[in-house]
Amino acid sequence: MHPVHSKLRNTLTVFLCLLLLAMAPMASATLPVEVDGEPLPSLAPMLDRTIPAVVNIATRGRVVERNPLMEDPFFRRFFDLPQQPRERQTQGLGSGVILDAEQGYIITNFHVIQRADEIVVTLHDGRRLDAEVVGTDPATDLAVLRVQGDNLTAVKVADSDALRVGDFVVAIGNPFGLGQTVTSGIVSALGRSGLGIESYEDFIQTDASINPGNSGGALVNLRGELVGINTAILSGGGGNIGIGFAIPVNMALQVKDHLVAHGEVRRGRLGVTVQDLTPELAQAFGISQTQGAVIAQVEPGSAAERAGLKEGDVVLRVNERRVRNATELRNAIGLLRVGSEVQLDVVRDNRRRTLTAVVAEIRAATTEGAQFNRRLEGASFSEITEASPLHGRVQGVLVTGVQSGSPAARAGIREGDVILSVNRQPVSNLEEMRRAAGSNGQRLLLNIRRDEGAFFLILQ
Repeated sequence: MHPVHSKLRNTLTVFLCLLLLAMAPMASATLPVEVDGEPLPSLAPMLDRTIPAVVNIATRGRVVERNPLMEDPFFRRFFDLPQQPRERQTQGLGSGVILDAEQGYIITNFHVIQRADEIVVTLHDGRRLDAEVVGTDPATDLAVLRVQGDNLTAVKVADSDALRVGDFVVAIGNPFGLGQTVTSGIVSALGRSGLGIESYEDFIQTDASINPGNSGGALVNLRGELVGINTAILSGGGGNIGIGFAIPVNMALQVKDHLVAHGEVRRGRLGVTVQDLTPELAQAFGISQTQGAVIAQVEPGSAAERAGLKEGDVVLRVNERRVRNATELRNAIGLLRVGSEVQLDVVRDNRRRTLTAVVAEIRAATTEGAQFNRRLEGASFSEITEASPLHGRVQGVLVTGVQSGSPAARAGIREGDVILSVNRQPVSNLEEMRRAAGSNGQRLLLNIRRDEGAFFLILQ
């Protein structure tokens, strides 16, 4: 080709490219609202109905900060320093979902309103309402609030047991305090547990963006029905990487009913030790099932023994609901009301049978500190039971109460403390603490967990 023609052709090509780029914004600005007579798909109509049921939550509170060394009376006496705890104001942001418009019930995460002295709910229309706490359940990280207001909108509820991996979901909340925000994704996995986030875990995993401030917000399906309460993310740097977790709405509703009725969840127990049914155990038992919960131990005198459960039984269903592993059995029993009957479908000797048990209350045996050591007089102790949010996460002995002015109180022991070790001997139950603290020597050296920190305390 002639050089002049080639140069002219190149110039025309560049001109046409520039012309097309200039026209692109005009074309995008006039996208059609429909194609071949069909409207383009949009989530907007569903969100118009659903968003009014999702609220923003703002909290204020106070936290008393203490230097662990100042808890030691010997240290204070030696340096002649008064104990001066520092008080710090806290603020928090989160989300919530209106479940009952007539009663004004809102469900959110416990960690959103934890230690809050003031809770203000902002509705979609801009109204700000003061909220009161109806009840909390740290073990599932759920709380129920109540507001007084007219023309509230409640969310429609779906059956979270019907969710499947791959279903489309939408997360609605208040990330970073920006105001109501919507993100979409799919259900990435179901039945996530063993994450160490809560004591009772059965999470929906989703890649819909869940960020700080989304906690307590709604995870809905494409019909705008609530399927979960957004709770946590898995992230190395605090931002979203596509792994978020929501509490299934079926579990949330069970907890809500407990909290509305009693202000707390009165968890039941069967009195068994369970483990997952593995392919190896299934082969050893000679059964064809590959999912279930194996009864490894039955406590004497427990509800399980009275119902006829035996070691080696494999629980397949609880009240007609399938049990895939030990965690699901624990969750199912822990959310039942104390005194209620539960139907258990089990396999024993390769034969299926149905047993009925009456769920018993979890009662923690309490021991007075004076029975361990005179320096612990005035404090009471118990083991960490299934009802505690610390169960399975912390090994130690729980301080259930401290009498004002007692030797234990003057030493700096507080209700809610967890004794991790005594005289450098780890303790995980009352008997171990009895042996470690039994000597009335010159002192006791306690390693104490308080809130999210730990320190040593010397009792002279």
